[in-house]
Amino acid sequence: MSWDFSTEPEFEEKLAWMRDFVKNEIYPLEVAGLDEEQYKAATAGLKQQVKDKGLWAAHLPPELGGGGFGQLKLGLMHEILGSSSLAPSIFGNNAPDSGNAELLAIGGDDFQKERWMKPLLAGEKRSCFSMTEPGAGADPTRLTTRAVREGDEYVINGHKWFSSNGSHADFFIVMCVTDPDAEPHKRASMILVDRDTPGVNVLRDIPVMGGSHSAGDKGHAEILYENVRVPASHLVGQEGDGFLLAQKRLGPGRIHHAMRWLGQARRAFDIMCERVVSREVSGGFLRDKQMIQDMVATSKAEMEAARLLTLQAAWKMDQGGTKAALTDIALIKFWGAQVLYNVIDRAIQVHGSLGITGDLPLEEMYRNARAARIYDGPDEVHKVTVSRRVLRDYEPVEVPTEHIPTRTAAAKAKFAQYLEAAS
Repeated sequence: MSWDFSTEPEFEEKLAWMRDFVKNEIYPLEVAGLDEEQYKAATAGLKQQVKDKGLWAAHLPPELGGGGFGQLKLGLMHEILGSSSLAPSIFGNNAPDSGNAELLAIGGDDFQKERWMKPLLAGEKRSCFSMTEPGAGADPTRLTTRAVREGDEYVINGHKWFSSNGSHADFFIVMCVTDPDAEPHKRASMILVDRDTPGVNVLRDIPVMGGSHSAGDKGHAEILYENVRVPASHLVGQEGDGFLLAQKRLGPGRIHHAMRWLGQARRAFDIMCERVVSREVSGGFLRDKQMIQDMVATSKAEMEAARLLTLQAAWKMDQGGTKAALTDIALIKFWGAQVLYNVIDRAIQVHGSLGITGDLPLEEMYRNARAARIYDGPDEVHKVTVSRRVLRDYEPVEVPTEHIPTRTAAAKAKFAQYLEAAS
């Protein structure tokens, strides 16, 4: 099979505009120290420019207000947006809102799209994906939050944490068990819950590595749902569809994560290389030191490998859907996160004490990079997925019962017979 990652000139022009826009308009906001209201005012005009270019919410099909670009082109776009933590929200595709909009586009009915998805796409509402629970870890089959059907309502009780954007969200998509007796992957469903529903208690934002206090930070909330009553019409899809919808949501999302990591890694790499060609130490420039040259070369190789793997996953998904790219998606999730961590770590090392200060973006990048190896499934889970899918294509072979020395002697005897016959 051959892969084609080429794009037409018109799309390349869009990418060029995005690069300039992110660098010249968004990077300065990172150090502006704006509060929430100032941030909204400063970004309103920028968001309009994005919309005028037809690049707002590009992850969705045209009929839902997106660009219909496909995963390969989206990957190239996310590579640019990943260089700044503020860029995705200004382009209308920041997590978790982008994944939640995709989920509602796939599983929501007309009522749900009108009430929640359209305001979300317009930037009028913010959302939260509330699935992770204390104790369940990376195994969603161990979820305990329950939704019990009572007449025309569901009553939800449970304890969630790491519900990203929960402190700011206008509504929540809650993953909860609707049939505890069903098979593990049919037990859970997704239900929409408005923030002002009685019984929704946002306890706190969990202080985490990689968290910040900037206006654009989404936070990771701990939430108690206590006798939360919502109409049955808030159920997304059918009962038991929770895992199916989650997988459809996470597939594209992981590709987007991996490409954003490449953008972040590239920015750290550029900062490192600028330092290397300017810093004099021990009678010469850092660029002339072999250990530094190794850091630069290894970082470049890792980034290029991660980029090709990610584009391949995106291309396969465009050709055959999420199922065709499952192995590739799992591969880039752990490989991309590790490459991001490695490159930023080297960039910090090259800068010495300056690298761990807040005067450069590297220390915040570093904290975020470490967290990337855990969220959306830890590295180990994805490695297990890759290993299982690879090994299922191999058949066991019969192990010879004779001893290796005996086999070696037999081989020598046959070789001697061959030489005798040849002579």
